Amino acid sequence: MSFSLKKSYRLLLLLILFMVIIGIWRPNALLDGLQRGSLYAIIALPLALVLGILGVLNLAHGDFLTVGFYLIYMLYSRFNLDPLVSIVPAVLFLILLSGGIYLLTVKNVLKDGHLNQLLITFGISLVLIETINIIWTSRPRNVYTDYAYSAIEVGGFRFGTYELLYILIAVAVLVALQWFLKNTRLGQATFAVGQNPKGARIVGINVNFVYLFVFSVSIGILGIVAGFMLPRTAIFPGVGSPFSLKSFALAAMAGLGNLNGILIAGVTLGIGEAVINSIPNYGGWSDIVFFGVLIIVIISRSYRRAR
Repeated sequence: MSFSLKKSYRLLLLLILFMVIIGIWRPNALLDGLQRGSLYAIIALPLALVLGILGVLNLAHGDFLTVGFYLIYMLYSRFNLDPLVSIVPAVLFLILLSGGIYLLTVKNVLKDGHLNQLLITFGISLVLIETINIIWTSRPRNVYTDYAYSAIEVGGFRFGTYELLYILIAVAVLVALQWFLKNTRLGQATFAVGQNPKGARIVGINVNFVYLFVFSVSIGILGIVAGFMLPRTAIFPGVGSPFSLKSFALAAMAGLGNLNGILIAGVTLGIGEAVINSIPNYGGWSDIVFFGVLIIVIISRSYRRAR
């Protein structure tokens, strides 16, 4: 796992330069991209943690986010509970749900290679989606709150304020994860397991508990994301699936365990998407650009290793 911005300072400087250029050219795209990219980073950070510690490729990652959406929607529609208040029960529910699923399924394929991990998590994804379909059907649903549509105007430039929270949450989650991994005994044990699970087991660390803890808490973080996203997002059973793919893309671009790189890559690609979307008649190219960059990164790394 990587924690220091010193290793990423060049990328950070390039990102700042990129943001300045976009801010001068298309300020709306810069703001939208910051919000969009921060959201991608929040969702990708827990997936990168699971990938770095457990080595598990979790194809159901985005579908756990969908479960969080629907749980918070249910609390809102039945008990009129504000989505932000519902974050606490959503986090607890996702931790318990993912912990149970881990013990029943994922735990049994940790040593079986990536193919079996992909198959088991793909199966979990299908079960989650179909369960949501059975309970709530495929009809899109919304939650409306006044504060989610607040806006301010600065110098003739009007923009929404609510989604700026995504930037703060992304930084907060990144700082919290790094603080936990560096300054707590459980975090240091987690770091040791990620570096050398056999060695960690020899020195007395309960590796099985660490795996369970990391998987459960990582999914629990998605409950926070769901609570903040729901007032601005129409939900349906497949709403979380694209976030799984983009989270994998960010993890691949940043490098295994590079948490700082996740945030930098997320913001960069979020701004890139926003720029493409701001060009008339070219909005549909944004996803192609996103995964096109991923292909270029993977090919370039393969080329460097071959040399």
